[in-house]
Amino acid sequence: MTDGFPAPVAVAHAPLAATVTRVAELAGTLGRDPDEVFDLRRLSEASGVPTDGVKSLLEGRPTDEPDLQTRFLQRLDLLRRTRVKANGRRYTQQEIADGAGMSRQQAGALINGDRRPTMEHCDAIQRFFGVHAGFLAAHDADALTDALLRTEQQLLQDFAGRERQTVPAQASMGDPLARLLQDHGVRGIAWRAAQLPSDKHRDKVTEWLDMLLESVKPTES
Repeated sequence: MTDGFPAPVAVAHAPLAATVTRVAELAGTLGRDPDEVFDLRRLSEASGVPTDGVKSLLEGRPTDEPDLQTRFLQRLDLLRRTRVKANGRRYTQQEIADGAGMSRQQAGALINGDRRPTMEHCDAIQRFFGVHAGFLAAHDADALTDALLRTEQQLLQDFAGRERQTVPAQASMGDPLARLLQDHGVRGIAWRAAQLPSDKHRDKVTEWLDMLLESVKPTES
């Protein structure tokens, strides 16, 4: 068994569970290796959650989540280890301070844990390292959910690219769903469905598509 997560199981955090399920289904449709899609190290670097925390969450167990300052320090350390300069060296405190628009003393106090971070500090450092909002402060389950949502978006783009290669031929043969996808764009439909706030809303999209297909289905003679 590799570092990857072999297959999603019951997850206690509801939004995370729903996201894991959708990602697993998309990965299966695309024939992707679950060990690659749910790779613990990659998800840790994308979310800021330690690898053992990622594993716990995917297995349906809560993490031993630290307080905000400890969480901030852990994730900032991860950023400094994984988001490095072109020469492979870490950014210095001065470089972080300059890039985040704060004094070297402020940056040093934050990095060393001598000062509690504010949301403004977090936002500035996140912008410097080019990571998403909330990376340094979000709770573990929310951070992992956000990372998996970005995985889902990439899989949807890959799915859309694959479907674009087959839709024109099917549309020319009179396939109503293919015509729908050709007219409105599979990327647009998939992307918008993924942004809906709940499975209930996504199920409604499926219901509408089923109704449309039923309405254009040719009648038997």
